Amino acid sequence: MVKFLNKTLDDWNELANKELKNKVSNGEQNLSWESEEGIQIKALYTKDDLEGLEHLNTMPGFPPFVRGPKATMYSGRPWTIRQYAGFSTAKESNAFYRKALKGGQKGLSIAFDLATHRGYDSDHPRVIGDVGKAGVAIDSVEDMKVLFNEIPLEQMSVSMTMNGAVLPIMASYIVAAEEQGVAMKLLSGTIQNDILKEFLVRNTYIYPPESSMRIISDIIEFTSKKMPKFNSISISGYHMQEAGANQVQELAFTIADGLEYVKTAKNNGLKVDDFAPRLSFFFAIGMNFFMEVSKLRAARFLWAKKMKQIFDPQNLKSLTLRTHCQTSGVSLTEKDAYNNIVRTTVEAMAAVMGGTQSLHTNSFDEAVALPTEMSSRIARNTQLILQNETSITRTVDPLAGSYYVESLTNSLIVHAEKLIDEILELGGMTKAIENGYPNKLIEQSAIKKQAKIDSEEEIIVGVNKFINENEKEFDILEIDNTEVRKEQISSITKIKNHRDEEKCKMALKSLTRAAKEKRGNLLELSIVAARERATIGEISYALEKVFGRYQENLNITKGVYKKSFSDNIKIEDIKQSIDNFTKEEGRKPKMLVAKLGQDGHDRGAKVIASSFSDLGFDTEITKLFLTPEELIEEANKMKPDVVGISSHAAAHMTLVTDFMNLSKFNENNYIVICGGVIPKKDINKLKNLGVSEVFGPGTNIINACYKILNLIKYGKKSNI
Repeated sequence: MVKFLNKTLDDWNELANKELKNKVSNGEQNLSWESEEGIQIKALYTKDDLEGLEHLNTMPGFPPFVRGPKATMYSGRPWTIRQYAGFSTAKESNAFYRKALKGGQKGLSIAFDLATHRGYDSDHPRVIGDVGKAGVAIDSVEDMKVLFNEIPLEQMSVSMTMNGAVLPIMASYIVAAEEQGVAMKLLSGTIQNDILKEFLVRNTYIYPPESSMRIISDIIEFTSKKMPKFNSISISGYHMQEAGANQVQELAFTIADGLEYVKTAKNNGLKVDDFAPRLSFFFAIGMNFFMEVSKLRAARFLWAKKMKQIFDPQNLKSLTLRTHCQTSGVSLTEKDAYNNIVRTTVEAMAAVMGGTQSLHTNSFDEAVALPTEMSSRIARNTQLILQNETSITRTVDPLAGSYYVESLTNSLIVHAEKLIDEILELGGMTKAIENGYPNKLIEQSAIKKQAKIDSEEEIIVGVNKFINENEKEFDILEIDNTEVRKEQISSITKIKNHRDEEKCKMALKSLTRAAKEKRGNLLELSIVAARERATIGEISYALEKVFGRYQENLNITKGVYKKSFSDNIKIEDIKQSIDNFTKEEGRKPKMLVAKLGQDGHDRGAKVIASSFSDLGFDTEITKLFLTPEELIEEANKMKPDVVGISSHAAAHMTLVTDFMNLSKFNENNYIVICGGVIPKKDINKLKNLGVSEVFGPGTNIINACYKILNLIKYGKKSNI
């Protein structure tokens, strides 16, 4: 062995190990820490950490696929560049897509508005503020034809993020392709179709779990027989991490969801190898770089292992986890927003190093509004630069063999498998969601993370440290919701005036009958209805007559925020202020936290309600999907000091305006505050309506609590 200054490499390693052990025993250096996933992370890893690891010495393209689903990975073909986009009308979205495709994008990822997600047509009174806001409004086949105008669907991979109204959207896409001259067997892409995740975090469901699982099974059956190039489901962990799940939870619950779908399809008579090769996955990629790389490697191992153990497929492709990834939305900050370009780049590199098959990179302005053409170009070019300027694509699994990455991959496998097995012991993911177990874990994780940020235990540059005092505003995309809705209603009226009404009614009746009698394939019957120009809302309602519309009540998680906040002095100080108020007034300060419209993103509302409750407020949280009129009724029942409206999907100007106008005639005297994704330009508009305070993304909850307490004590209440 080569000697260095009269010592061999082994001698130096032995000395280094002794030195590290001495530092630990003397307390000079904290050489390990526990991640939020409960994994012990060391400051130094050596070859000893790789001893006995089950997943080592595997090759890409072969089970258990830790190093990638294909042998050549990006050296054969780079990952597919996608941009998740959709806004306003089908016509405007189509123009945006065509420009993006010319700019280097390789596949389409369609974002639908919340009215569409929830199975309502644009003329429905419950969606006045949601039409065309957080995605494109689609009411019929005619809208879908415009959406894909001059985009050859036989050549284009199309990903559609749709779960609630999955039947009418899938049917309209198939019929639009037919009328473009493209047979359904030629269509390629993915429909998300992952309803369990909706009940767990995102809440854009329509029907109860059991009925929803039937829909999924029918889609898997139909596509496996008639659409061999199309992925029938994209099993999504993305929204779990966005809702606060740590990486072990995201990994475990996503794999458990996938196993549940396979079980459901198999129980309905399908053979695993007939559909499992077309299943795909979707993960979030956050800022914990090495954890995210290792998560994707661990996911492939766990899917192959669990599929083999439980279902024993004979086709190797049934064991292969293929995934799309998207950089994190929750890591984006409103403050000092240009920092988000760097964050997205780091996250994109983690996705690539982990071996994703396709990738969406978020635009830097998405913490404030829908992306502009300029910000989308920067996000898309981030991927183009990684593909063309870095040589990353030339080596398969370049971090393989890293002591840290391999050890972390193993830790994620061990921790996630333990959680998967707990879910399986409960009877699978549907049963687990029904008893609230995974929901509770995610909510606790989200609150813990918020407490760490608020106490500056976790640093967010530009938000709680290294603040930019000279921040300048930038242009954002604005959608005229009123005009979009007028256009959509006009289109719906035109369709209904020109269709064969009798044939349309017969098709919808057949769909309702099939749902009631539990026979026939619901996607096949939805396609028939779409051909007769039944709208998205009509097809959805034909099933709602039988299945009903699901409504979940939100819960407050107590004790987690206070316990997770590391600065006890700050906690005790705010609690003392609230206690003083309670003594003076003879009651606790009262706050009602609410969501308006069809926005089901409830992380912010839950975190606020739970943390304020911990700090001493008497807090209640409403059910989701309220109209302004319904919120007035809820406020009248509780008689709060403060009504806090959480907004995530750009409908605040319409819905809060309506609520404030109704409040003028309301005898109760309460303060109104707003929080969430609200552009700076809208803050003064809201305050002019009578809103007392607006809290944007990155708000410190302790500071917000002081402000709200002072508003209650000294501020003018909004009895306008």
